[in-house]
Amino acid sequence: MSHDEPELSGGEVAKRRSIDAPAVPVSRYDLLCFSHLRWDFVFQRPQHLLTRCARERRVFFFEEPIVEDGPPRLELRRTDGGIRVAVPRLPAELLASPDPHPAEQVQRALVDELLRRRSIHSYVLWYASPMALEFSRHLDPAAVVYDCMDELSAFLGAPPALCARERELFERADLVFTGGQSLYEAKRGRHRSVHCFPSSIEAAHFGQARAEQLDPADQAGLARPRLGYFGVIDERIDLELLAAVADARPSWQIVMVGPVVKIDASSLPRRANIHYLGHKPYAELPAYIAGWDLAIMPFARNDATRFISPTKTPEYLAAGRPVVSTSIRDVVRPYGLEGLVTIADQPGEFVAGIERELGRRDRARWLARVDAFLAGNSWDATWKRMRALIDAAVVEERQCSIT
Repeated sequence: MSHDEPELSGGEVAKRRSIDAPAVPVSRYDLLCFSHLRWDFVFQRPQHLLTRCARERRVFFFEEPIVEDGPPRLELRRTDGGIRVAVPRLPAELLASPDPHPAEQVQRALVDELLRRRSIHSYVLWYASPMALEFSRHLDPAAVVYDCMDELSAFLGAPPALCARERELFERADLVFTGGQSLYEAKRGRHRSVHCFPSSIEAAHFGQARAEQLDPADQAGLARPRLGYFGVIDERIDLELLAAVADARPSWQIVMVGPVVKIDASSLPRRANIHYLGHKPYAELPAYIAGWDLAIMPFARNDATRFISPTKTPEYLAAGRPVVSTSIRDVVRPYGLEGLVTIADQPGEFVAGIERELGRRDRARWLARVDAFLAGNSWDATWKRMRALIDAAVVEERQCSIT
């Protein structure tokens, strides 16, 4: 459920925040996030972090534009978690123009008017995508955070200007957070304050899968054993590996939960024992996992997966499910090295790894090691550490502005 708020037109550009704006205690700043992801897409890192932020302050989540007939406007709604989602609605001719500047100018106007109408004076800018600099570099924030959760330049369809905008964001940012160890190692030499925040978990949420759950209707009729995956299905999935596993063991049922994006659905392997169930709400995932015998992460080894740190790794483990994954660096280290996840790349090795996990006899001992490893890993703890860094950056910026 969401709550509509008055919309903002693009007709008036607010003035930049004045240096005469009233002083605000460090704890009272708002947060404005610029994201390439939709709030209602897969519930992942941004949603986990910003819903926690919204418990303490106003959070505005500015999405990429959506095509709509009529004059430009900004749709505002408030989620049950308190996030104020702002969606630019722009005419098709503006977004289809080979010259991107008119669309950027309109988005800049909508951002400025959002600040004015919502009396946003002291605020932190949180960038999930560097491309938003095109319409926000004029702003005067209390601090700038770049949450580098992925190497977006390696993804299918990445804008040509992305690398240049990231260089600019590194110059402007006060803090850089990375979504995993591999990204941290790639970025730490590019900024004075880079901090590694790998995937966290809501252990109690996924722990529900350890107890008996009502099997969802679209999964209930499937035979066993079931191998499950949830998440986005895109160029990062090794479709050939998926097909090979299905062909090698026709009695195994492979359950793929998640939206198909950026790739043609016709390219997905179609087998009687591969089941594509589509996108499911975050709240329903434990019920699906509870009906699996094992979780798989059949990621391709390509540029798009070189720096990923899959959030689903600790989530599968918190659900009590054995995991077989390809050799993604942030899965191998630490989960593979700790013996918590089986690593295999070739189809034969992947099938053999699944068979070993399905036949594991020391499940209780393995699960005890999983729980010990995951103890203390939570989104609450991650956000607490991030918030402390942001607060310190805000104080530092204010002291610099005074001197």
